[in-house]
Amino acid sequence: MSVLIHFSIFPTDKQTSASPYVARAVRIIRDSGLPYKLGPMSTAVEGEWEEVMAVVENCFKELRKDCGRIYMTLQMDYREGAVNRIEGKIKSVETKL
Repeated sequence: MSVLIHFSIFPTDKQTSASPYVARAVRIIRDSGLPYKLGPMSTAVEGEWEEVMAVVENCFKELRKDCGRIYMTLQMDYREGAVNRIEGKIKSVETKL
């Protein structure tokens, strides 16, 4: 796997907590089968380009069903041939502390 993203998506046109909408997106991420890690402000997802971008698109399509305005951030790191970067990048820093 070679693409690692930090991704967040939520509506800005709802008067309630964003967590029900975030949960809908995380369910799509979870059901994709790709490695992921939920964080307080974003979710990390790891996989091949096509797989990861399909997940991002599916999350957007899901929220677009009943949200008129959607905020999304996406950070991406590509590294050819790399695997298990969600955990590996953290461990690499922790071993140097």
